[in-house]
Amino acid sequence: MNSDTDTIQSIDPIQWDEKFISTSHAEPSFYYFAYGSCMCPVDLQRTLGEPTHSYVIGPATLRGYRLGFYRHSRRRNCGALDIVKDANSSVEGVLYRLPWRLSDRLDEREEVKIDPDKQVHIGGYRPEMIDVHSQGKDYQNVRTYMVINKLTQELAPNDWYFNVVLRGAVTCGLTQEYCWQLFNHMYNLQRQQVNYQNS
Repeated sequence: MNSDTDTIQSIDPIQWDEKFISTSHAEPSFYYFAYGSCMCPVDLQRTLGEPTHSYVIGPATLRGYRLGFYRHSRRRNCGALDIVKDANSSVEGVLYRLPWRLSDRLDEREEVKIDPDKQVHIGGYRPEMIDVHSQGKDYQNVRTYMVINKLTQELAPNDWYFNVVLRGAVTCGLTQEYCWQLFNHMYNLQRQQVNYQNS
């Protein structure tokens, strides 16, 4: 890689030259920006079926979006994280470079489904291509996931989701300020839910 280049793009392995693939030591891969439970490499390993620590590039920032719990996770019976466009905000997360062979497993975790007739996404999340900044470099064509049918109001996470999100944020080096913001946001949502249930 040219050290003078500060913009990095994902490469679609479908478009790779066969000669390049056969002579390259690196297998086809894609960049993935995680902002929720997948920030935790241990939890992501549970889905992908292999250790993921070596795939971590580092903490990254997505500008022009904000974080919110706009999905009800039936599996966990609690709120799950989502991102929504907001020109005045930014989201911190973890940037991975994952082998392309793991793409389908990641889609399955995010409940990605496509209506074969209408060719539209009908599952829990849909993939979105974004640009992020990490450790002095800009990464283009990075995959992340956004909730399709968003709740009108945020729904609190349960304790398990709370802990795994925070563990991933701290472990992978998100800024201390952002980790505190994340903690306070989740804590306040849980308090509001308890107060509502007790009222």
